[in-house]
Amino acid sequence: MALLNFRRKDTAPAGPSTGALAAMLAGHSIEVMPRTAAKVEDFRALLPQGTRVYIAHIDGTPIDEMVATAARLSRDGFAVMPHFPARIIADATMLADWIARYQGEADVREALVLAGGVANPVGDFESSMQLLESGLFDRAGFTRLHVAGHPEGNRDIDADGGDRSVMEALRWKQAFAERTDAEMAIVTQFAFEAAPVVAWGKRLRAEGIALPIHLGIAGPAKLQTLLKFAIACGVGPSLRVLQKRAMDVTKLVMPYEPTELVAELQAMKAADPDFPIAQLHLFPLGGIGATATWATEQGRVPAERDSA
Repeated sequence: MALLNFRRKDTAPAGPSTGALAAMLAGHSIEVMPRTAAKVEDFRALLPQGTRVYIAHIDGTPIDEMVATAARLSRDGFAVMPHFPARIIADATMLADWIARYQGEADVREALVLAGGVANPVGDFESSMQLLESGLFDRAGFTRLHVAGHPEGNRDIDADGGDRSVMEALRWKQAFAERTDAEMAIVTQFAFEAAPVVAWGKRLRAEGIALPIHLGIAGPAKLQTLLKFAIACGVGPSLRVLQKRAMDVTKLVMPYEPTELVAELQAMKAADPDFPIAQLHLFPLGGIGATATWATEQGRVPAERDSA
């Protein structure tokens, strides 16, 4: 997925991307897995200093690999946010052990707390709310806790209570945010259209859910790769953007880049002071190197602005 010795280009592409997207991409985060992170020779050559790096915990990944990846990224100066998937955590003892190991071995104080994509829980937990209400993150002094959001629906939740259940869960998390000292935000599944996710964000605001939204977008990748991941991850109506692209022979062989999507988001943000998206979270489905390089190029401020 990621490439060794990946060289960044020295010049940014022409057009509106040269600086127009810098504000939208400022402070973006990125997601890695231990097996892909192991292929990256030096994250400091790819990512801006202090970038928040989420570490996805796929069912079956040993906690030793997760903690080792977190320790490496932490030593390199990145803000590390490992996943805590409720349905693969057996009990409070295991949860406390993971928290202690991340703290003691990797100096981690942040977590993405989510249910996880496992159909049958292995133990006591089945939801992110149960992990949060255990009190273990608060007692350990975690400074930031993020939760998952699904602008286009979630198969696990939709099968049990649908939209009502989703909103009730988000209201619970909003109330939890108001009684914890940790900073909280919603990080979403990736999508391919701006308008539906912005409408979803505005609906949350109307429902009294004021948590910052970090919108997931897929980094550059082959169309076939994106379609595979989008279907596997349950991406909803915005999948039609990829399907339409697949019907255009001239675009079928060209790698997808999210530049147009980010430009549309930036335009919406500039036009609307109540724009609900706080920042972007990048899924490097086509490789860490390719996504990091794209973000650097699109987020680069033009020379004339640098000298102003």
